Amino acid sequence: MAEDIEIDIDDLERRMKGAMESLRHEFGSLRTGRASASMVEPVQVEAYGQMTPINQLGTVNVPEPRMVTINVWDKAMVGKVEKAIRESGLGINPQLNGTIIMLPIPELNEERRRELTKVAAQYAESARVAIRNVRRDGMDQVKKGKANGMPEDDQKFWETAVQELTDRMIASVDQALEAKQAEIMQV
Repeated sequence: MAEDIEIDIDDLERRMKGAMESLRHEFGSLRTGRASASMVEPVQVEAYGQMTPINQLGTVNVPEPRMVTINVWDKAMVGKVEKAIRESGLGINPQLNGTIIMLPIPELNEERRRELTKVAAQYAESARVAIRNVRRDGMDQVKKGKANGMPEDDQKFWETAVQELTDRMIASVDQALEAKQAEIMQV
């Protein structure tokens, strides 16, 4: 008689949640017209001979809804941080005030908002693909179990469990996308 074959549903769920976290991180870097400290996370600065994230060179704050400030700790780095922000493609013009770099966030026009919603949709589709890949791995585990003598009832149970987990995760991707698109389009 075949031994009981278990499908590691917790591992599948952990991997799917990883795709969701990645999506949230990508959404956080999208500009919505409101200031957010996560906007500058992707910006790397040439500092001390290597590429360094801005948050390791200074304190990033959001003192008001349309302003991000970066208090650079090393005065010698202020110019390099400012240059990295200008060249980052964020579309923000930094203003210097001593060691503090101020980033006023301009209003987004309608066309730019539509572009950003398309970018958000691409991020969401990437997350859906990652979740479906994890689902495929889970279904492959079920098929291996079947080949090793898993009873048909168990096979159906695990297929259903993997599919329900996938459906739940895809639904949460869709909810996150809807919320982000609404936030982007909000004037």
